[in-house]
Amino acid sequence: MSEFFDSYFNIKKIIKSKREYKKQMARVEALPTDYKYVFKKIQGHMWMFAAGSGYDMMKIHYDLIELFETGAADGIHVLDITGDDVAAFCDELLRNASTYTENWRETLNRDILKKVGKGRDSK
Repeated sequence: MSEFFDSYFNIKKIIKSKREYKKQMARVEALPTDYKYVFKKIQGHMWMFAAGSGYDMMKIHYDLIELFETGAADGIHVLDITGDDVAAFCDELLRNASTYTENWRETLNRDILKKVGKGRDSK
């Protein structure tokens, strides 16, 4: 239980993260309009899948800001970075993040195997 409180209610870490988040969002506001729009849409989409404290999701967003800043500086269209299937781009970003869907899959498999997996024939 202590681990839970350390992870979720660490006030110093929360304050530090909030300051960092504000700095990162200022970087987003400095992006060209198309980049800013796409970032905010991606951010909103990805937060729907965040699990746990969300710190790994913030790291992904910060890396995305850097990618977008580089693309904008190089004059690359934002969709040339993400591709036309922005949802697939998001899926790829989420591949290494802890997500609710990952938790749901693990829970589903664990519950079923626990209940009915013991008596099956192993072929």
